[in-house]
Amino acid sequence: MRFRAGRGRVLPPFAALLGAALLLAGCKGVDLPSDGAPSGASAPTSGAGRAVSPLDNPDGTKPGLAAITSAADRAKARTLIEKVATKGRGPRTGYDRDDFGYAWMDSAPGGIPFAHNGCDSRNDVLKRDGEKVRFRDGSDCVVASMTLHDPYTGKTITWTKSRATAVQIDHVMPLSYDWQMGAAHWDKGKREDIANDPLNLIPVDGPTNGSKSDSGPASWLPPNKQIRCSYSVRVAQVSVKYDLPVTSPDKAMMLKQCG
Repeated sequence: MRFRAGRGRVLPPFAALLGAALLLAGCKGVDLPSDGAPSGASAPTSGAGRAVSPLDNPDGTKPGLAAITSAADRAKARTLIEKVATKGRGPRTGYDRDDFGYAWMDSAPGGIPFAHNGCDSRNDVLKRDGEKVRFRDGSDCVVASMTLHDPYTGKTITWTKSRATAVQIDHVMPLSYDWQMGAAHWDKGKREDIANDPLNLIPVDGPTNGSKSDSGPASWLPPNKQIRCSYSVRVAQVSVKYDLPVTSPDKAMMLKQCG
């Protein structure tokens, strides 16, 4: 069956049926996509959309640091943070970065993820969190350029190795902080583990990382408020894994972020 439109034009059956439906509906709420896509369809998200909640990333092998937003997940976050032990911060006397191994190594002895894979820990986490990653010629390890969606600031950073310090690797629990909270008494192997464990490493905006220095959560939190609970969870994950206390003010601040 065919329908006649104005001026005697004959419409094909599908168009006629569609036209009839629009007339019956009065054209309300009808969205006609021009590209053939279903109405309301959206392109797959990338970048920040790749980030994984720390609650779903207990070993640090998945990318990013996604916000924790639901009440149920925030309750899980507080339960984890409650497991963290506390004590006073000891002296920094005797601290030396080299006591945690050279930066960056692939030979941490404790069976941490990515170790002994032929690529150092810095490049491992750049590959983990970066997008549009390109490697140095002849290498499948050394990252030459990438796009980073920085969780600490919310900025998107286009990074190249020629401006290396624009992205720095943050030790979520800073090494000198670790030293003061008990790592001074560890053997060197355990110190090498925490310094290279992907659970404790996040590529972030360089100047922001510099502003953190060796602060705990009571003194410094990421400028991006949306991920402060996630950041606190990551601190707790490292603390629990390595049986490493935090100060009481740090723990109180961590709980507050997920409160």
